[in-house]
Amino acid sequence: MLEAVDVVERTPEHWRQMGRALARLHGVKGERFGFETHAYWGSLFQDNTPLEGWVDFFRERRLVPRLRAAIASGHLPPDVAAHVERLGDRLPELCGPPVVPALLHGDAHQNNFLSTPAGPVLLDPAVYYGHPELELAYIDFFAPVPEEFFHGYRELAPVDPGFAERRELWRIPAWLAMVEVDGAQHQDALTKALRAYE
Repeated sequence: MLEAVDVVERTPEHWRQMGRALARLHGVKGERFGFETHAYWGSLFQDNTPLEGWVDFFRERRLVPRLRAAIASGHLPPDVAAHVERLGDRLPELCGPPVVPALLHGDAHQNNFLSTPAGPVLLDPAVYYGHPELELAYIDFFAPVPEEFFHGYRELAPVDPGFAERRELWRIPAWLAMVEVDGAQHQDALTKALRAYE
């Protein structure tokens, strides 16, 4: 299938198209956070068992499983694990205003978008209903994206002004996953993210 996709080099307009595509996806709303089936984030199992509230879903389905797996890997020092646990207790005050569950790609970093003459093609989804800010925080997790992406997104959907303050919060499960899979080389990034919420 990938061989049939006519991939082109990205221009500013392609980045805006990516932003608009993600905003359209987030425009699909659900009743609860989660999904009727589970998925994988990369090679890691992702529990999508639905819950009513975003804070509970983020803690129980994204943060806690990644914390347990990082501890089990032997790569996470006890003091950092304790810091993550304290953060989990503070999520109600950190997660921002309530949101309606939005359909997420689930792994929307820029490498899972292909730019084509007909528009963007999204790859490798791990679909569930969640908080749109999570995807905005992950889009440049592996490499920077130009501001055109966010301009395109904002053409169709608003971004809460508090997103900048929550961006690293949403990335903490991903940093835990990186520690779990790749080891201690990601501890500094994880610790830096945690310190933003002390």
